[in-house]
Amino acid sequence: MSHDANLFAQQQSNRRRSNWLILGFIVFFAWVGFGGDLAFYLATVDAPPESDRHFFPFIGMFSVVAAAGICWYSWNYGSERVLWATGAWELIEPATPEQKQLMNVVEEMAIASGLPRPRVWVVPDPDPNAFATGRDAASASIAVTEGLLAKLSRDELQAVVAHEMAHVRNLDVRLMTLLAGMIGAIALLSEGMGRMMRSGSRTGRVRGGRGSGKGNPLALVILVLWLLTLVVAPVISRILAMAVSRKREYLAEATGAQLTRNPMALASALEKLGGATAATGSIARGTAHLCIVDPAPGILSSKEGFLADFVASHPPIRQRII
Repeated sequence: MSHDANLFAQQQSNRRRSNWLILGFIVFFAWVGFGGDLAFYLATVDAPPESDRHFFPFIGMFSVVAAAGICWYSWNYGSERVLWATGAWELIEPATPEQKQLMNVVEEMAIASGLPRPRVWVVPDPDPNAFATGRDAASASIAVTEGLLAKLSRDELQAVVAHEMAHVRNLDVRLMTLLAGMIGAIALLSEGMGRMMRSGSRTGRVRGGRGSGKGNPLALVILVLWLLTLVVAPVISRILAMAVSRKREYLAEATGAQLTRNPMALASALEKLGGATAATGSIARGTAHLCIVDPAPGILSSKEGFLADFVASHPPIRQRII
């Protein structure tokens, strides 16, 4: 398969995955909402008339509306939210030689890739890292840390920018930006529902109970599944994002090497980035899959094997430079 055909296939795959991700996200929120409503209804339907009963599915309706709103917000403003969270500032008028070099390199790689020049941002963090975000090539942004500008040579910087441009060209940024927004939303939903459950159980004890559902095994089963979903959903969503990130790194590196015609520069840059011992404090763990290297490298970051592959957001540096 030619590179152009492979690129087109990757773009189509990312479009499909983005659509499925949005649909799955809404279905998940609907299950959390209406599943909770159903469990509460079955648990209270046999309660005495004077007790509180749960009939109106307000949790489900709220969850579906919230999911649709989050999808809309992530689609239209997800990249701005990610950039804002890192404290990045947009580089418009370069003031230092490093900033001018960055703008020149981004312009070169935009021409080489045949894409519009993305907006350029600088993250005030001494750890070397970079990421791309956006809905498509027209709305894309590339952000690099101050540490990356200070530590990399021009060729290495060009290789990193080419890598990020490859993510833009392959439409990885769309999928990964959506994932970043949805991971945060799922975590907030799980935490919020957990607090509501704890508050509801305390209220039920104070009022002498509102029907525990002990006589309805279906209510107990649904409630257990619902609670299990709230517990595992944040973990599963992060593992999904990490798996998607790992698959896209190799293609981005191959595409970036074609843009620069200098694969050794990327290998050298990755060695420097992988050798950094400090975490990129400005970048949240939930957006690790956007970065060129894990912003919070753990004990498994450089390891190989099933467990490392399962939980790491990026392939080991050694595998990426072979």
